[in-house]
Amino acid sequence: MDFLFPLLILALLVPMFFGIRKQKREAEKVSTMQEALKVGDAVVTTSGLYGTVVDLDENTVDLEIAEDVVTTWLRQAIREVRADEQTVEETPEVTDAPAEEVVEQTETRLTKD
Repeated sequence: MDFLFPLLILALLVPMFFGIRKQKREAEKVSTMQEALKVGDAVVTTSGLYGTVVDLDENTVDLEIAEDVVTTWLRQAIREVRADEQTVEETPEVTDAPAEEVVEQTETRLTKD
């Protein structure tokens, strides 16, 4: 019975320890990404704004969010660098022509009452 309390404390502290380690790794990865920014990168900010890096400073990044519209952001506001080539899945063309029914389908549909 005396070993139950330390075991309970250990069971609570171990997941917290691993969670903190994971947070540190993620923060380091984001920091490395923000330091590696370069002109021409397509990025997304923490507020969800899409833009392209046009100028860099030690603490700030100038993003072009539309043609001839440049805004200044802190480097820490950059959440991710988008891939250069965004692949768009091709969707098949939708036609308004009705689908043809097979004779058996028509008979089944009509006699279902």
